Amino acid sequence: MANTHALFSEALLLLGGAVLAAPIFKRLGLGTILGYLAAGLVIGPILNYIRDGEEILGVAELGIVFLLFLIGLELQPSRLWQMRREIFGLGSLQVVATGITLAALALLLGVEGWQAALIIGFGLALSSTAFALQILDEKGETNTRYGQRSFSLLLFQDLAIVPLLALIPLLAKQAPEDTTSAFQDFLVAIAAILSMLVIGRYVLNPLFQIIARTGAREAMIAAALFVVLGSATLLQYAGLSMAMGAFLAGVLLSESSYRHELEADIEPFRGILLALFFMAVGLSLDIDVVFRNYQIILIAVPVLMLVKAIVIYLICRLGRSPHNDAVRVALLLLQGGEFGFVLFTAASAAGIFSSAVASLLVVIVTVSMALTPIASLLSRYLMTEDAREEIEEDFEGAGSDVLMIGFSRFGQIASQILLASGRDVTVIDYSADRIRQAASFGFRIYFGDGTRKEVLRTAGIERAKIVAVCTHKADITDKIVDLVQSEYPNARVFVRSYDRIHTLSLRARGVDFEVRETLESGLLFGRKALEALGMSDEEALAIMNDIRRRDEARLVLQAAEGLAAGRDMLHSRPVRPVRPEPLIKPRHTEQVEEDEDEGGIGALAAGRPTAD
Repeated sequence: MANTHALFSEALLLLGGAVLAAPIFKRLGLGTILGYLAAGLVIGPILNYIRDGEEILGVAELGIVFLLFLIGLELQPSRLWQMRREIFGLGSLQVVATGITLAALALLLGVEGWQAALIIGFGLALSSTAFALQILDEKGETNTRYGQRSFSLLLFQDLAIVPLLALIPLLAKQAPEDTTSAFQDFLVAIAAILSMLVIGRYVLNPLFQIIARTGAREAMIAAALFVVLGSATLLQYAGLSMAMGAFLAGVLLSESSYRHELEADIEPFRGILLALFFMAVGLSLDIDVVFRNYQIILIAVPVLMLVKAIVIYLICRLGRSPHNDAVRVALLLLQGGEFGFVLFTAASAAGIFSSAVASLLVVIVTVSMALTPIASLLSRYLMTEDAREEIEEDFEGAGSDVLMIGFSRFGQIASQILLASGRDVTVIDYSADRIRQAASFGFRIYFGDGTRKEVLRTAGIERAKIVAVCTHKADITDKIVDLVQSEYPNARVFVRSYDRIHTLSLRARGVDFEVRETLESGLLFGRKALEALGMSDEEALAIMNDIRRRDEARLVLQAAEGLAAGRDMLHSRPVRPVRPEPLIKPRHTEQVEEDEDEGGIGALAAGRPTAD
């Protein structure tokens, strides 16, 4: 009973620490990861409320397992094959180059034995998958170019832990008795992977089909957990990492029709277990080791992070990453990783170095993890302003009745009506920030330049019944309209117009429908103002409709006779004997610069026709 009470008390402490620390650190701009680490550090080493941080860490590592499974769900085998050069090319180069560099530094700093230096160097060359991917996820940058490159390097690092662990018996002071064990372990690992491929191909989908027919929601959740933990355990028994097993299971299910259901079921477990993992890292920090070796730590941690950042930056540049992307990757992966804990513990048990050295290395890795969110924030000061950020173009699942190009405020409002009616809408936009922002609200937007024919084709324009051009720059809108009308003359083109002059230009092009971006909102605003002044709803509506009718009549006249036509229509009285304000303001009016999606007042001050 006492053990149960202690368990509940520890759980309550951890949950309370997460609830307090995460919002505070998020508000300070330091990220939730640093908040979880701080909470674990206070609860464990400082206040000493929880003493078994390493045991909690063993359970919390399931958060990494679930994280890798969800990542695997997003990576179809075909896409993974396309990334093979980055994974095995740049990934292997990063591990080898960083490992050798850090091993040489370890020897220079006085580490005894090249075997110990080699394990230390390659152990510190591994970065934290959990920290890096969580930071990418919080920023919504997992699918950016630098996010994909970071993931490729991390994936190879996770694979590298297997040969590194196999290397320990060969470097140990006493060689293993059975010299064939390494080869046997290799065969067992291959057999386990092949078994998972067979199970994923022939068992998992039929299993989920059977469970789905029963309609038992809890059974689907249980099945999802069983698949993740079962695949992780299978590869762990084969000598591989649990995270790698979960990732492989996710890849095998990435093309399943149950992918989104699995993702929704696993996501809550992933979030809470990852938070527990970061707190457990703080709990397991040995304060005594820190105090005894603080001078070494103060030197080793900055040196580790600086060396890794420089090597990773150079490798990314060698892989033709732009400067900004290389900086982001370098400052994201400059810490030590959780697999370093495993490697250093195994090396200590094999006698390659002492347990005191292993504890010191674990502290160095932990401190570097804690500094990662801060280092990631520094990337903005090292980047240049000359490059537009791009996201890898991925149009899987694209192709709907409506192809919308541009997803600023106008497009967002228009798409809601279409989606509410049950229509599918394929949206493409060329702003990485807008795509990340939309993703945080659950919108799937495809990254692409709507002025390129191949992008429109890949986005499914040949299947679209309507092409909705909702870009907010008139010159880009015209370019897209001209491209669509020349290459896809059968497509119906609906266009967001910038102002009156742009409307006339679009009508001359023969688009199927256009509307000025501020026309209807301005009419509604004026109508509501009249109602607030005491006018009846019917009278205000009649005036609004009359203004709209006269505006349309003037547009038709201007299209035929030029911009100067129809000026006398501005001052005609509406249905009620109330004189509206002229639609052209005096020339002395100061120019007011409006925001991104508005315009027209400046044109009035310059003597040009009004926007609306």
